[in-house]
Amino acid sequence: MSEELQQKLRDQLWEVANRLRGNMSASDFMYFTLGFIFYKYLSEKIETYANAALDDDDVTFKELWEMTDSDAAELQEEVKNQCLENIGYFIEPKFLFSSVIEAIKRKENILPMLERSLKRIEDSTLGQDSEEDFGGLFSDIDLASPKLGKTADDKNTLVSNVLL
Repeated sequence: MSEELQQKLRDQLWEVANRLRGNMSASDFMYFTLGFIFYKYLSEKIETYANAALDDDDVTFKELWEMTDSDAAELQEEVKNQCLENIGYFIEPKFLFSSVIEAIKRKENILPMLERSLKRIEDSTLGQDSEEDFGGLFSDIDLASPKLGKTADDKNTLVSNVLL
């Protein structure tokens, strides 16, 4: 990792720490921050993998999931199975980190979507070789925690600001 990239990461983590300071302990901060970083990593990894798998089909991962015909359904199932077999988990495009960011930009309450997204990652591994690795992966991220704010709007605002 280049020095410039390392500095950018340090700056971003420091900014997140400043937003959460006073709301939670350092260990709670660590669970939220690392969980969100890992969620972003998993989202980017699956999107890159699926887009490469779909290269010959002239469609992107997100575009494929917007299609509703029977051919698309077959291809969706094939891509899902390839992802589970080769990377160990699956996330539908509407639950990707980038989709959560789009919802934040539309000023939506992202907490229910984010909670479903994290749960779906874990659930996608049930019955797979990767199940043990992903079970409870995001269990330390409590989006209903009063440490994130007093009201649902406060929590949504804080988490949205952290993710941006």
